[in-house]
Amino acid sequence: MIVQACINGARPTDYHPRLPLTPEAIARDAAAVVAAGAAELHFHPRAADGKERLIAVDETIDAVRRTCPGSLVGVSTGAWIEGDELRTLEAIRQWSVLPDYASVNLSESNAPAVMTLLREKGIGIEVGLASVADAERYIRLEAHERVLRILIELDNEQELQAARDVAKGIVDTLQRANVQRPILMHGFDATVWPFVQLAKEQRYSTRVGLEDGKLLPDGAIAANNAELVAAAVAIFRAQG
Repeated sequence: MIVQACINGARPTDYHPRLPLTPEAIARDAAAVVAAGAAELHFHPRAADGKERLIAVDETIDAVRRTCPGSLVGVSTGAWIEGDELRTLEAIRQWSVLPDYASVNLSESNAPAVMTLLREKGIGIEVGLASVADAERYIRLEAHERVLRILIELDNEQELQAARDVAKGIVDTLQRANVQRPILMHGFDATVWPFVQLAKEQRYSTRVGLEDGKLLPDGAIAANNAELVAAAVAIFRAQG
């Protein structure tokens, strides 16, 4: 059970005044969330114009590794980033400063090709499942157990019971297939903190940060990523 910090994601520049976008800002936030108790880091590198770009991975990973030596570092491979399947694969091929792992969304048509390329480069795979259909597709993949972990992410469901139902459907599908990989479960916006608590109850890992939401458990706007991480770590460490 760990708390991963997801420090920027695809959020627009005006989402929060402390949203880190440059390699230097991402590296500073990475050090702060590690100090707050984050066991791993996940971020979306941005180009000079502030837009997500896979070609920005090398510079950003290098900056983060200088401030957080020894911390596991992950990035997204979301299809929207490059907006083209061939450009996505070519950008990943060009990475020379490699992340420890990368997230791959099973809802995206090119996911198997991205996973194959990541394995060829020796990068761990965090396979993202947002629906039962994603879980069913995942277990049909050849060598599907060759992933670092499974990421159950309920970004599309903002009604809590509906989100819980989807999560249960995904878990049930994985259990029927006897999948043995570790699970990280997280919510988005309205479901962030209920899913931190659910992950604790189920003994899964979780994640928090400005990628997933900016509110603290009491509804106040967090000052920064470190405050969000500290709140999640406190929940995980609490008795009961």
